[in-house]
Amino acid sequence: MKLQIRAFFFNAKTDYLPYYKNFTIRLSDDATAQELLLAIREQNEHFAFPEVNPIFRINGLVVSAEEKMSNIIEALGRALQIDPASSYRSTHALCFNDNDFMESYALLEPYCDESDLAYYKSLYPLHYASETSHFKRDYIGDAILLLAYRLIKKDSRYKTEILKAISEANSGLFDCEYENNLFDAQDHTETIRALKAMAKETSEAMPFLFKVLCSKIMGKSKNTKKQHKPQKCSSVSVGSIAGKNTAYYSGTDLIHPTMIEEIQKAGAKAVRFGRETKSSGVTLLEDSRRLALTKAGTNLLDAYDHGATVLIVENEEDFEMFTGHHKAIESVMGREIGLEFLLASDFLSSNQQAKA
Repeated sequence: MKLQIRAFFFNAKTDYLPYYKNFTIRLSDDATAQELLLAIREQNEHFAFPEVNPIFRINGLVVSAEEKMSNIIEALGRALQIDPASSYRSTHALCFNDNDFMESYALLEPYCDESDLAYYKSLYPLHYASETSHFKRDYIGDAILLLAYRLIKKDSRYKTEILKAISEANSGLFDCEYENNLFDAQDHTETIRALKAMAKETSEAMPFLFKVLCSKIMGKSKNTKKQHKPQKCSSVSVGSIAGKNTAYYSGTDLIHPTMIEEIQKAGAKAVRFGRETKSSGVTLLEDSRRLALTKAGTNLLDAYDHGATVLIVENEEDFEMFTGHHKAIESVMGREIGLEFLLASDFLSSNQQAKA
């Protein structure tokens, strides 16, 4: 297998900023991700990675050392970018300070036994795959939330204390919008949703939850009802996209297989961008408004900065998030985002009518 690799380099002792180097790597058909790391180090001795059970990112997804490269290539192709599991905690290339993992465990340690600790340690990759950590570096991690759910289900005597611990953290339960950033696909959306519902429905927990939620809802005040009325962007209905740079946002791991082709057939230039499958923040809007707007804005700016002038949005909820809160999103991001928006179903319908 011949691979084109772009690998992350950084040494906290000598470098001010990280940088990347390019490699051409050849591996056997049955090679593992660990062997990829070794092959890079053979070409550059300064490439470092954890020697025991390393985890790292390939094209943004957290991968474990034993993963087969054939599986990775099938999913991601032969041009791969290698990054630490946590870039901002990197100390030397893929090596990083992981003290935060056990710091999060300390929140629930009084309610755990040895089996719970073993379970939590098994979630090590998940902790560093947490999407919220890209926006809030003090986020406690998705892994500790799954542990909390396990503890409550196993023994509900400490339910209130557990909910309080994961909700009162600087960035905790109500900042979580679960996204699967693991190569080995996992979906914990329903678990996180159930945990939030459990917290809100626990009457004993309401005083501290009320305080937490109020502090997170941006701009909430007694006399600003009008202020929070959603303000739509200036242009939603764009008509023909012919001649326009047009991107497609799915908001899920899946890209509509024919959407890029349909965009091109409509006479537009299809624009791809990195965050086209990332969540919009819509599920956070009630509980963590500023974070929700920041996530939405990050997605929109990624499309805009890649040259898009039109964004076709797959889901109605995401469409309403982007258009109904457009001015607030621009305010949080500190930039104008000059995109026009189309709902995917409307776009496909108009395309079909044009063909008829």
